[in-house]
Amino acid sequence: MVNERITEDFFRDSIKKDELYKKSKIILEEQSSKNIKIDKLLKNASKSGIGGGRPEFVIQFKENSDLIIIVECKPNIRFHKSKEGNKYKDYAVDGVLLYSSFLSKEYDVLSIAISGETKTNLRISHFLQLKGTKEAHKIFEEDRLLSLNDYLNGYKTDEKKFNQDYQELLKYSKTLNDELHSIKIPESQRSLLISGILIALTDKAFCSAYKFQKPKELSENLINTIKNKLTDVENEHITEIITTYSFIKTHTIISKEENKLRDIITEIDEKINNFMKTYKYYDVLGQFYIEFLRYANNDKGLGIVLTPPHITELFSEIANVNKDSVVLDNCAGTGGFLISAMRKMIKDAKGDSKKEEKIKLQQIIGIEFQHDIFALICSNMFIHGDGRSNLVKGSCFDEKIMRQVRNFKPNVGFLNPPYKSTKTDPEELEFVLNNLSLLQKGSICVAIVPMSCALAKSGVIFSLKEKILREHTLEAVFSMPKELFHNSDVGVNTCIMVFKAKEKHPANYKTYFGYWKDDGFIKRRQGREDYNNKWTEIKKYWITTYRNKEEIIGHSIKKVVSAEDEWCVEAYMETNYSSLVKEDFEKTLKECIVYSLKSGLITNVLEKSITNTFLNLNTKDWKFFKIVDLFDIKKGERLVKEERIEGNIPLITATSENNGVVNYISYDEFKDTKKLFKDKLTIDMFFNVFYHNYKYFSDDNVHTLIPKNISLNKYACLFLATILKKLQYKYDFGRQVRLQRLDFDKIRIPIDKKGNPDWQFMENYIKSLSYSSNL
Repeated sequence: MVNERITEDFFRDSIKKDELYKKSKIILEEQSSKNIKIDKLLKNASKSGIGGGRPEFVIQFKENSDLIIIVECKPNIRFHKSKEGNKYKDYAVDGVLLYSSFLSKEYDVLSIAISGETKTNLRISHFLQLKGTKEAHKIFEEDRLLSLNDYLNGYKTDEKKFNQDYQELLKYSKTLNDELHSIKIPESQRSLLISGILIALTDKAFCSAYKFQKPKELSENLINTIKNKLTDVENEHITEIITTYSFIKTHTIISKEENKLRDIITEIDEKINNFMKTYKYYDVLGQFYIEFLRYANNDKGLGIVLTPPHITELFSEIANVNKDSVVLDNCAGTGGFLISAMRKMIKDAKGDSKKEEKIKLQQIIGIEFQHDIFALICSNMFIHGDGRSNLVKGSCFDEKIMRQVRNFKPNVGFLNPPYKSTKTDPEELEFVLNNLSLLQKGSICVAIVPMSCALAKSGVIFSLKEKILREHTLEAVFSMPKELFHNSDVGVNTCIMVFKAKEKHPANYKTYFGYWKDDGFIKRRQGREDYNNKWTEIKKYWITTYRNKEEIIGHSIKKVVSAEDEWCVEAYMETNYSSLVKEDFEKTLKECIVYSLKSGLITNVLEKSITNTFLNLNTKDWKFFKIVDLFDIKKGERLVKEERIEGNIPLITATSENNGVVNYISYDEFKDTKKLFKDKLTIDMFFNVFYHNYKYFSDDNVHTLIPKNISLNKYACLFLATILKKLQYKYDFGRQVRLQRLDFDKIRIPIDKKGNPDWQFMENYIKSLSYSSNL
């Protein structure tokens, strides 16, 4: 006969042999808990719906009160998990997740479901449900019990747990920003204050004393501790850096008002220091710097836009950073790239302390020009245990600094160069060339730059593209999300370029181009965040397809390019039409009808279709045609707002709304200077596509498509409008529609038996849709 007590014994014995249990670091309870909060939460968690819930085991960590472990046991492995997930009384997984759903209102809950009566035949499942969330997710390996330390470490490094903690940190950055603003600490000094406090918190004597000191004594202690800690750092600029913190002693409020500085230190210890202890080698200071300067404009005035942390991590994956890498960032900022690289290098060292020390002493090199930011990066690296980083203050174009850096023989280069904000500023690609010049031959350089650097076909940037290909190899270019720098309040469109240093770009060499526009992040109140935890899988897909140089429709392509060409995937990649569905055509049709109703072209709307025929969209049998082979393209004429004289002819310009109509202008005033069109398709500068079954004028941001050798009716035009819209992903503010770009664009459309466009099918398909009778 099966016996649940046997199953419980396996877990109990495992825990009682555990080091944390022997050292009294946990509280192990069975069937019930003396913790009032836990007991109250379980009162309504009965598996039968009657009385309170009673997990077999409840474990609390004395030094980590946010996490609890609960365990549910069943003797028979057939009752491990039900298909429905709601057989709480009979199945181990179902039961433990029921308890978790109640306890997660106040705790992070690690749930363990165990079934079986023999050690060799146990079924074990682990789930983590974070506080305030509705669902648990799987964690750890199946069918294996781990040590309590392993459970604790796995919990601390869980991706969803990190995302949750990171969002809490960002919330706190806003709170702290407001608090520091209220006590009149300038934006430029806020990150320095935090960095100084974090440095001081590494000193045991400071931690013991600061809560009991008066404001003046505390501010002096803080400065002296920073000085003592940083004096040990082997860097020629340390004296200057220490001076940067002198404002702490003289600031009117924090050096004089009771408890102000003390409370800030306590909060930073609790909110930031604890985060950094849990998640090592993470550029927290950089994220606070972004928040503090978001409204000050100081960072953008200097052209500084800090790279989001998931992208600094991505760089290390692209370059395949390992324990033997020597990493250079010649535009180091707060050290985001270097810290991410160090994290990967130390992980690859696998606990070899001598190698870890060498990594920190000799294999991390950064150059930063701005004094305040240089102080931040030095502090940042110190906080991460790298007090003697090879950080150089000055211009990366300085010959002395360049010689100094070359001595380290860097073999990986990273950079996010300052964005050019005035005519006299260096071009972004000049920083890229500088980085490449400092690397060993054959090394990989990864740079994130404005998309304009990839598109230039003339001028200074074009000349720099030529120089790059004469001296180095363009390995890959990835188009990045258009709102990647939203958290820095910057709207620049960017791409990542990958180079091989000091090896001339070979003739007929195929560069790899990737469409990396969707990183899974969404905009929320705190900024862009990985709210749905998609990033890990997306990053894995990106890196795998890049390493294998896979060509995938709608994602990537290999192409031979020169300096004269655009270095971006949008210019070359075929559009994926396999996702085209009936709803896409219905949306286009409804947009046209809505405008007709609003403008008085029709007075009422019927849901009725013209025909009842069902037609199948079999895009596999369709054929690609160049747009310019089907249409002549006429560009509209410039007409600024001040010159628009009111009338009754629609004026089409660049907009995604109202069928492209922004004004109604006078026919008589513009009939001789502007082209008048009717019953045509238009594409604006952002590739918004509309059909206009009325007379209209257009401005110079709009291109009208004139069918070649055929007269297209409104039904075929609406079909084509839907097809054309699928190309919109290729264009945005950074890469706008131009006549020469349209020369290369292709659309996939139905064909007849002779391989020609099947205009009749297109007409019939639109007629078969609901609401088509309104056309």
